[in-house]
Amino acid sequence: MTKDDFKIPVHLTQLISSEQAYQYGIIPIEGNAEGYTFKSNDTSEKLRQELEIILGKSIVLQRESEDNIKQYLASNFRKREQSHSEAFQYSSDFLEKLLATAKHIGSSDIHFEIYEERCRVRLRLDGKLKEYFIIEQDQYPVIINKLKIKAGLDISEKRLPQDGRISIKTELEEFDIRVSSLPTLHGEKMVLRILSKDADHIELSDLGFTNEELKSYLETIKKPNGIVLISGPTGSGKTTTLYATLKLLNDEKTNILTIEDPIEYTLEGINQVQLKENIGLNFSSTLRTFLRQDPDVIMVGEIRDAKTANMAIRAALTGHLVLSTIHTNSAWATVSRLIDMDIPAFLIASTLNVSVAQRLVRKLCSDCKKEKPNIKSDFPEQFEIPNTLKTQFIPVGCPTCYFTGYQGRKAIYEIIPITKALVECIKNNHLEIDDYLRVEGIATLKTNAIELIRNGVTSVDEVYSLLIE
Repeated sequence: MTKDDFKIPVHLTQLISSEQAYQYGIIPIEGNAEGYTFKSNDTSEKLRQELEIILGKSIVLQRESEDNIKQYLASNFRKREQSHSEAFQYSSDFLEKLLATAKHIGSSDIHFEIYEERCRVRLRLDGKLKEYFIIEQDQYPVIINKLKIKAGLDISEKRLPQDGRISIKTELEEFDIRVSSLPTLHGEKMVLRILSKDADHIELSDLGFTNEELKSYLETIKKPNGIVLISGPTGSGKTTTLYATLKLLNDEKTNILTIEDPIEYTLEGINQVQLKENIGLNFSSTLRTFLRQDPDVIMVGEIRDAKTANMAIRAALTGHLVLSTIHTNSAWATVSRLIDMDIPAFLIASTLNVSVAQRLVRKLCSDCKKEKPNIKSDFPEQFEIPNTLKTQFIPVGCPTCYFTGYQGRKAIYEIIPITKALVECIKNNHLEIDDYLRVEGIATLKTNAIELIRNGVTSVDEVYSLLIE
């Protein structure tokens, strides 16, 4: 049997909780109003009667091998850090249990979605969405309204998108949830982003920098003024890198101001401002005010337009260190992006300290990854396989990684410090620097991706798009 043969539909997995599945070694294969049918290695009358008492349904048990039961459990039920004894069917506290579970299993986003005939909940784990629950259509509006009330949104407004925030406080931790609603064809889609309030655990040395890259990056952020730009797509870890940088720069001698949308972490000793476009509190206007607040370091959540870019340049020119993010495909493409925003090349050359590009890639599970020889068809057509890359590791799947083949993620970086040679390139609009990068030994996203494949950290499929560049 392949790992797909062990997958069971979501509407069956939510008949029981993960704790019940593991405790009794049962796999639901059929369920209706009259009763449930389970696969189990134990088909005794005692187990059947106990399940009937707990679940309040008539129970049928079908024998299955112990090895297969283990694989069914690992493929369909994720163990949680805390025990929840009730099944995840809709109840008055369904929402609270769902939020707690998503946080405990390490989910970054929760998607509530409604279609013509069904409603579902998907969780994003290690960057990939997975369907976890099916919701009855008549209960979906109830859940959405509860979320809106918690997030301070208008429950009567169903035609326009809305944004809000929920603060969750438990005995163990505090965290915030950013809420976004979107009107769709059949109703409102709601996405919840789980934000950690505590940035104490974030360290630059743990993010994925090589020793050379970390040394190069630290040298640029120690400069008293200039701009540090980090680029990458949404969800590539740019903000986490910025917070780790701010944590390093944060001391009693330094005045640090940030303007963010949203504030994802809170840092003691740093003055953080939440963006509010509806009242005119945007990046560019707040930056103008920041310059009258005697700052040493300014962090701008994102450079989205020419106004913000110009204000960031002005702040750097007047003796401040400015950190920000920008959406480009590579570190050097940041220069072209700023030129496209009509920022004069000589200003970019005189203020940009370093340009960083980053991506997040899933790491192969160390318990089950398998080595295989490289063949040309595994790689992009135009990619030349280096002689030193004879083999690669591929995902297999085991109980440790819940049969995904991957466990955890790490960032890979492309760091280009702006040297005197590059200052001249920018001023003269010479934007082809491949030879320079090769001579200087600067690792690109592509070369770092190849290194991860060589070391068996990730798979070719996971970094395929980086090999094309």
